[in-house]
Amino acid sequence: MLISHMSTEICKLMSLNQDKTNRRAFFVKLGLAGIGSVLVSKWMDKTSWAPNMGSTAKHLIIARDAYINRIKNSLDPEINVKARQGLPGKKFVLVVDLSRCRNARKCMEACAATHQLRPDQFHLNVLEMRDDEHTAPYYLPKHCQHCDNPPCVKVCPVEATYKRTDGIVLIDNERCIGCRYCIAACPYSARSFNWFDPKDAELYKDVPYNVERNVPQKKGTVTKCTFSADCLRNGELPYCVRACPNGVYYFGNLYEDSVTNGTTGETVKLSKLLEDNGAFQLLAELGTKPSVYYLPPRRNN
Repeated sequence: MLISHMSTEICKLMSLNQDKTNRRAFFVKLGLAGIGSVLVSKWMDKTSWAPNMGSTAKHLIIARDAYINRIKNSLDPEINVKARQGLPGKKFVLVVDLSRCRNARKCMEACAATHQLRPDQFHLNVLEMRDDEHTAPYYLPKHCQHCDNPPCVKVCPVEATYKRTDGIVLIDNERCIGCRYCIAACPYSARSFNWFDPKDAELYKDVPYNVERNVPQKKGTVTKCTFSADCLRNGELPYCVRACPNGVYYFGNLYEDSVTNGTTGETVKLSKLLEDNGAFQLLAELGTKPSVYYLPPRRNN
């Protein structure tokens, strides 16, 4: 196609008056086409340039080849369509009561075990916070915020990361090419990259890929919190919400104005819970519109 395009351009330019402007245009176009042909040939012949271009080029080649292989072995289209559709009539929200968090980290353990994460990876991390040197510390569990206006979705060049109608933001690792644009765009540092083979890779090698659970993990792709979309489809609370022993988490549906505590099982009115406790969102000033609300650490003695 490139050679045919070059021939067409040459014929067009040779038919023009041979003044300096046309000759200049001829050589400029010819030069650009020549450069393009060299770049294409170099890309196609990875053995001629990868050893000389360092780890970046090698990583791009690995990502490209992995992407091609994943497309060849793609999932049943019906499953992909199902995972990209949100649950009807739902807009999921998470409420985190910072006054109850005691850094038990049971939520982190449940998340890591479910999503095949290495010890250095987190879909959810509990951070020790201190507002001032004179105040007591408190603990802040940080998930993906599942934004209504997610910057990560806008920058993905292959639509691997996407937002569903129920508010959940997911990553389809069958499409992810490992460019990491989404990591750079996320203001919450909620995503991580699979630099190495995932934990227990051999145990998961024959397990069909589940987009909503995001397992098996794949080297060379991005991973993050899924709001336990696979649990929600079955009418269950997220793994982290159920694992907490201290009543830190409430999870529910914004449209129904209700959330359920994962420890006590109590269902309360969402709007009243947020208003009565002075709820806030992380970096709300950025306009990302997070789906995670925090209740202040008022009893952090």
